[in-house]
Amino acid sequence: MTHEIRMAGDDDFFGWLPLFAAYCDFYETELDDAKALIVWNWIRDDADPLQAVLAVDEDGTPVGLAQFRVVPDTLQATRGIHLDDLYVDADARGAGIGRALIEFVHARSLEVGTGGVSWITAADNADAQRVYDEVARRTSWVTYEMDA
Repeated sequence: MTHEIRMAGDDDFFGWLPLFAAYCDFYETELDDAKALIVWNWIRDDADPLQAVLAVDEDGTPVGLAQFRVVPDTLQATRGIHLDDLYVDADARGAGIGRALIEFVHARSLEVGTGGVSWITAADNADAQRVYDEVARRTSWVTYEMDA
């Protein structure tokens, strides 16, 4: 089965929503209508840095998503991309869709600068890490968070 990888468009909300909801479920994060609309409006707002790309099957149904944003790489004085979210529907896994989404985002990074793509994942997300280890270099950086 072939998949088209393309930027999310205005008419993609109802195809994007189940994927984003499943992504939120995976990370045990509640998604209500208000939060979904806020994120979708960020994606569709040209003034906001958040963008989304979808993997679409032969029937036109989105089966994977990647959400990312252009960020400055101050140490290299260029721009790169931070991959915020990556999700492939459970029924579509194993077909290279996650890799194709990452490669699409990587190609976008070369359009905006030379900073490449960076992302984080949960330490126990071993399935995803197998793909990530094949396409990228694992770093030694440690992530910290401060709650609001």
